[in-house]
Amino acid sequence: MTKVLTDARSIRIKGRSFLAVMLSPDLPIDDWLIRLDDLAARSAGFFLGRPVVLDLTDLQIDRTQLKDLIAELAKRNVSIMGIEGARPSILGSGMPPALKGGRSTSDIEVQAKEPVEPPGKSVVTETRPAMQSIVIREPVRSGQSVIFPEGDVTVIGSVASGAEVIAGGSVHIYGALRGRAMAGSIGNASARIFCRKLEAELVAIDGIYKMAEDMASNLRGQAVQLWLEDDAIMAEKLI
Repeated sequence: MTKVLTDARSIRIKGRSFLAVMLSPDLPIDDWLIRLDDLAARSAGFFLGRPVVLDLTDLQIDRTQLKDLIAELAKRNVSIMGIEGARPSILGSGMPPALKGGRSTSDIEVQAKEPVEPPGKSVVTETRPAMQSIVIREPVRSGQSVIFPEGDVTVIGSVASGAEVIAGGSVHIYGALRGRAMAGSIGNASARIFCRKLEAELVAIDGIYKMAEDMASNLRGQAVQLWLEDDAIMAEKLI
């Protein structure tokens, strides 16, 4: 018996780009997990609700070790959406899919949205096709994110505790930085962070991070610039 398909409606398939957090473990894995726990403990909710890609480039582990790593991450509420740089032989059924060819900044599409109040975490993103920077002319409130992988972000105001600014280039805060600021988010070691008053929960440049308690006490409450030097975040007061 032959069934004839009479419904002419098509299935719509779309492509879409998302900004994901890239985790790059190193050996020994147990030590790396301890450092990850330290980050999570000092920045609550850092991975919550974020798409995460596991980068295994040049990491010599087998399939059993990979399964154990994914399980350990799941215990920490870190959900892996894909794996990049893994040898095909260590991937298998039930694992996240293999990814390759992560898009550069010019290929990431960012939609403009107006800020909204909680409940739930709002995302404030803007794009200017012919520009490499955006200006946010209002404070970034707790629970909000400003994400601009195309270049620099300038905030005319403060960034509240529980808020974050993520830029592909540098971050400029003309107020107090009490939340999180991440510059060079897609690979830019020359990016910098500038703020009028440093009270940050976390700062990061090109994936290297520093927590509040790791910052020099004499910089708290001061106008500061931060930059990356030899895989370490450096800071100094602005005159």
